Amino acid sequence: MKLVINGLKEEKVKLNILVLCTGNSARSIMAEALFNSVGASYFKAWSAGSKPTGKVNPYALEKIAALGYAANDVTSQSWHEFEQAHAPHFDIVMTVCGNAAAEDCPVFQGDWSHVHWGLPDPANANASPEELRAEFASCFDTLKQRIEEVVTALQQLDRSYQNKQQYRADLLTLLEAQSA
Repeated sequence: MKLVINGLKEEKVKLNILVLCTGNSARSIMAEALFNSVGASYFKAWSAGSKPTGKVNPYALEKIAALGYAANDVTSQSWHEFEQAHAPHFDIVMTVCGNAAAEDCPVFQGDWSHVHWGLPDPANANASPEELRAEFASCFDTLKQRIEEVVTALQQLDRSYQNKQQYRADLLTLLEAQSA
């Protein structure tokens, strides 16, 4: 996708996306890594939590390591980090768990729209290591498939936009279609 400015200049536009979950230790971390790798042509992603655990789940780290992410490439952080004036301006705020979706979000920078991709929590405390790996793999694969489908649809659109609002509207339609 290209944004045409005043009919003269074309530039590639990346939309800023903030992925939220309560603990910011698993689903939101994996989504951030996937948007920044699989969706890197279209997105710049961050993640945060309403009640962050302060550490990334080791099973999430296993999954994102396959994308080339190291443990120090991601952090479990509070969504309040993104309320500050110096924070990125967001186009999309995405929730990936029902708890975060039901909470009142802080005021983030930007003219953002909310999208919800609810996924079950893969971190079941009563599960065996093998069961946990399977749950994390399922969650990761679901996120990856959704992001790949959005990216494929964006590539197929391959059109120039006269303003960012048109571009964002098409993108929101694609993201919302993946929430089911």
